[in-house]
Amino acid sequence: MKTALSEIGGEGRLHELVTAFYDRMETDPAARSLHRLHFRGHGLNHTRQAQFEFMCGFLGGRAYYRERFGHMNLREIHAHVPIRQEDAELWLQTFDAALADCDMHGPAVDKFRATLRRAAHMLVNDVPDWRLEADQTSCEQA
Repeated sequence: MKTALSEIGGEGRLHELVTAFYDRMETDPAARSLHRLHFRGHGLNHTRQAQFEFMCGFLGGRAYYRERFGHMNLREIHAHVPIRQEDAELWLQTFDAALADCDMHGPAVDKFRATLRRAAHMLVNDVPDWRLEADQTSCEQA
């Protein structure tokens, strides 16, 4: 059966893409605010693996993430993270750069990108930014 995962090159290519994405997030100064969002979660080592597992199922391959966590609800997964419009756009830009790093292009990748765009914007929320909360607390204590 042909899946979006097979169309982008299978699990090996997806792993390469996820690695390029998180390597970029950790090293590109432009992605610093995006990197910071992961400090509220389990950290990047956990996220690298979870992202790969989620994307496999998301693209029609084996649902490793669901097997491990029992669901693939994106809003639930990100409920604790403050995600602004700018964060969603930066995530997408960083992901696009990782796609370019991996020389991934074509109709299947374009469809994948469009789906990711909808998903990223669906995650924008009004969870308070903990950095701003910490800044306000330290100002109030001064």
